[in-house]
Amino acid sequence: MTAEVIVDIAHSEVDKIFEYTAAEGVKEGCRVRVPFGGRTVDGYVMRIKEGSDFDPSKLKAVACVVDEPLTAECLSLARALSARYHCPMAQVLRLFLPAEMRRGAVRELYKNVAVFVREAEIPARAKSQAAALAFLRERGRFPYTEYREKFGDGAVRALLSRGAVRLEKERVNRTPLRGAAEGAPRELTPAQRAAIAAIEGSEKGEHLLHGVTGSGKTEIYLTLIADAIARGRSAIFLVPEISLTPQMFAQLRARFGDAAAILHSGLSAGEKFDEWQRLRSGEAKIAIGARSAVFAPVENVGVIVVDEEHDGSYQSENSPRYAAAEVARLRAAYNGCKLVLGSATPSVETYRRAETGEIGLVELPDRINARPLPEILIADMRREVRRGNNSPFSAQLREELETCLSQGNQAIVFLNRRGFAQSVVCRECGAVVKCAQCDVSLTYHSEEHCLKCHYCGASYKMLAACPECGSVHLSYTGTGTQKVVGELKKLYPAARILRMDVDTTSGKEGHYRILKKFADREADILVGTQMIAKGHDFPAVTLVGILDADMSLHFSDYRSGERTFQLITQVSGRSGRGQEKGRVVLQTYDPENYILRFAVNYDYKGFYRHEISLRAATAFPPFARIVRVMVTAEEEKKAVETLKEVYFSLKELFETRREEFLFFNRMKAPVKRIQNKFRYQVLMRLKGDDLLPEIYARSLAHRSRDVLVYVEEDPANLS
Repeated sequence: MTAEVIVDIAHSEVDKIFEYTAAEGVKEGCRVRVPFGGRTVDGYVMRIKEGSDFDPSKLKAVACVVDEPLTAECLSLARALSARYHCPMAQVLRLFLPAEMRRGAVRELYKNVAVFVREAEIPARAKSQAAALAFLRERGRFPYTEYREKFGDGAVRALLSRGAVRLEKERVNRTPLRGAAEGAPRELTPAQRAAIAAIEGSEKGEHLLHGVTGSGKTEIYLTLIADAIARGRSAIFLVPEISLTPQMFAQLRARFGDAAAILHSGLSAGEKFDEWQRLRSGEAKIAIGARSAVFAPVENVGVIVVDEEHDGSYQSENSPRYAAAEVARLRAAYNGCKLVLGSATPSVETYRRAETGEIGLVELPDRINARPLPEILIADMRREVRRGNNSPFSAQLREELETCLSQGNQAIVFLNRRGFAQSVVCRECGAVVKCAQCDVSLTYHSEEHCLKCHYCGASYKMLAACPECGSVHLSYTGTGTQKVVGELKKLYPAARILRMDVDTTSGKEGHYRILKKFADREADILVGTQMIAKGHDFPAVTLVGILDADMSLHFSDYRSGERTFQLITQVSGRSGRGQEKGRVVLQTYDPENYILRFAVNYDYKGFYRHEISLRAATAFPPFARIVRVMVTAEEEKKAVETLKEVYFSLKELFETRREEFLFFNRMKAPVKRIQNKFRYQVLMRLKGDDLLPEIYARSLAHRSRDVLVYVEEDPANLS
């Protein structure tokens, strides 16, 4: 027998099949140890065949089988993704296994258990032994460490020596978010039942579930999953942010118990390993998590849900640069199951596919039980400045906060940046304090009294003087979450305030602890960034304040209007989800902007019609493809030289097939340097996908040890 093996080395030079002789027990999908270049390395068995095209005497043998992590579907999907994204097969296969598992840094956890065997003659004076044996007889088995603590080491050892008790090893599952399950299934509304019938009864395999915030999309997801489980199948449930996972996981656990497993980067290595193993063995049938959970090792998938499908976090920014929805589409096709994309604010591209009939469209235009959407009030910050108000809060927002707190309700204050101030500026020479490794300004964090780079994570001591001119006159510009919390404490000293951003949620289960506190009414105001903007359901929240609502409108990105509309709609939807009507105060310096007007009226279709006509007129996605070839290197000279090579190679393609290009040029990236690497790009707008394979081939041919070259399609972030 011959095994076709991909060695676990993500390099283009070894990105090919190597053949080894295979003993009994070596199967497709096995992870094996094989001799390779004078050492032994891990590899993945892609295929088993009878013979070989090579001289059998020259083939080396598979040293041993490590485990069997990859299903037939995994292998099929890996082949498709390697070809689609033009990356080494080993790099794709790594997506299917937890990193610590690949490195052998984690394994099963076992504990000793005391097990009752039989009765024994115990001396009358040995009362501890008698009590210990009676206790274990009643229970059958008990954790050994706790057993010794309860009855004493001597008594337990005596029972072991008498043969009345024996020790066994028992597998322990490291379960994340213990105690997260709460609540019960809700009765479906007629609108929800109609939506489920439309999805399950349709011939189309893919559907967009477009429902306003609070319309009950989650209950539809759970029912679709329950139906899949009832048919003996499994399910995958994707959410965009780790912060959303605990709440969704709680609902899945409440409905499905241990059949639900959670996968995301916030778990410990042991938890991730155990949850992955439960899914691979079939003990757990439902995988929930962020983007990477699309590679969960479940078989016979019956439904895949991508919640908040519009979110940019579903696009990987590391190689392979996959889109989670595209991977989900491949898995749905392989399993012949339904793929449901859900959102209150679908991406323009997805809604276009639904509108044209390419995928099914199911709409929920009303909230559950016809509860009204929260009223959005616009606060014109230009007037506030003219009145001498230089605080982050308009008079209107302060008034609404006062009312909300006095009535015993909760409020959310949303700001799309973290830290204390956006940047530190010298008042003498105008220099902005920047990161030494990235071409971006540093953000001041008051609690640590330091400056941080939000691109590379570097931390710096707060400066006493300007590094350019030596002036001690430094000022802070912009407002961050820390500053907002400080201002709120001054205004409402009795209010209990929580802050939720990357800095406060970095610890294990950081998101869960903050959200649980807020859900348990242990805080009155939650201040946060994008991670509080979507998915959460807090019935006591009756007010949302949106600071700098128009900030994202001014980014130089064709999606800036779409993102602003989505953000405002999503964060507004956190208000008024209980019995009381919600209100939103939207602060802006541009109140007449058409995007804000559509958002205030929750008019997605009006926004979509305006945006799609604009995209059609200017030939932007979905009427074209944006492709960016990025060149990065620590030495700027090498980056520039490689950029020229890439550019002139692509220019040949541009010259011969000019009619397929709408735009073609080379330039510095908007952020020229990140993590000490200089960044240059070739930017293209294409009429279709026909040129993509050639663009990949020509661009990636110029990669080297010192220069990274990669291709991005319709990148979520053009900076």
